[in-house]
Order: sequence, then C-alpha cells, then structure tokens
Amino acid sequence: MKKKILTTIKLFLILTLLVGIIYPLFISAISMLFFSHQADGSMISLDGKIVGSKLIGQKFTSGKYFWSRPSAIDYNPFPSGASNLAPTSAKLKQLYVNRKENFAKSNFIKNSSLIPNEMLFASGSGVDPHITPASAFLQVDRICNSRNFNTTQKEELIKLITRIIENPQIGFFGESRINVLMLNMELDKIK
Repeated sequence: MKKKILTTIKLFLILTLLVGIIYPLFISAISMLFFSHQADGSMISLDGKIVGSKLIGQKFTSGKYFWSRPSAIDYNPFPSGASNLAPTSAKLKQLYVNRKENFAKSNFIKNSSLIPNEMLFASGSGVDPHITPASAFLQVDRICNSRNFNTTQKEELIKLITRIIENPQIGFFGESRINVLMLNMELDKIK
C-alpha cells in the first residue's frame, strides 16, 4: 500500500511538472516566437501609444465615432460576460426599447426595424469588438453630421467602411464584420 501511495505521488509530481509547467512554457515560447503580436494581446498603437486591443471592444459614446454594440459589463474585460437576463425579463425589454429609441433618434433612422439586433442586445462576452457592415452604414449620417462632413468626405467614409470589412474566417465561419476601434482610428484620418 505504501509503495502505491509513493508511486501515485511521484506520478502526480511528474505530471504536474510536465503538464503544469513545461508544456505551458513551451507553448508560450512558441507563440511569442511565431505569433508575438497575437500573444501580446493584439494591441493597437497610435503614435507610439497603446490605444486598445483588436480583440476587446471599447465604449464609444461621442456622435463623432462609430458605436460598438452594447455591453452588459460596460466593456470591462475582467468580469466579461452577459447580463444573464431572461427573454421574459422586463428589464431586458426596457433596455431593448431604450437602445432602439436612442439608436434610431441619434442616427436619424425613421424605420427602427432596420436596426440590427447587435446594436440592441449586448454580446455574450460584453467586449465584442465588431459590428456588422449594416450597423456601420446606419451610423454614417450621424457621424457626417457631427463632423460637418461634406459630400466628398461622406463618400470617403462609405468607401472606408467597405474597405475595412473583415470577411468570415476561412470564407465561411461567422459573418462579415468590422472592428470598431480600427474603423474609428481610420475615421480620424478623413480630412
């Protein structure tokens, strides 16, 4: 019996060392060597200063920028998660109504049925960095109005949205999407 316990403890220590320390360090070293940008969190810099991550959504409330989809956790990545409100929740219904009214009013949308659901419901993680092209195009008039863009600048903005669309992964996983932070950084370049 004593021998079995000693063997079990040795096996436990060996596996802990192998699977808990050596393997993670090996994988981390490979990722840093071959995928350093992704391993460092896909950080985005502007003028040498980190402004965010390509993987984590940010809160944009100004009328001069594209808005991200709503977040139940106010875009905080550490307790990331959804609201966990049930489909029959009165609070969820009120959030939906308020978001729909605000988005329609702010973006001069007369037919609120055109608003994609992603702009009305928070994502499961609360930090989704993407919106669909449809959501971006619906915000063009608000942004042009806030920035006093002329017709040429508006056309440039529409071309920017079209250019920055990310296609589904491997051609069929997911749907076309736009990274809001990347779009807003490019938006600031329109003069």
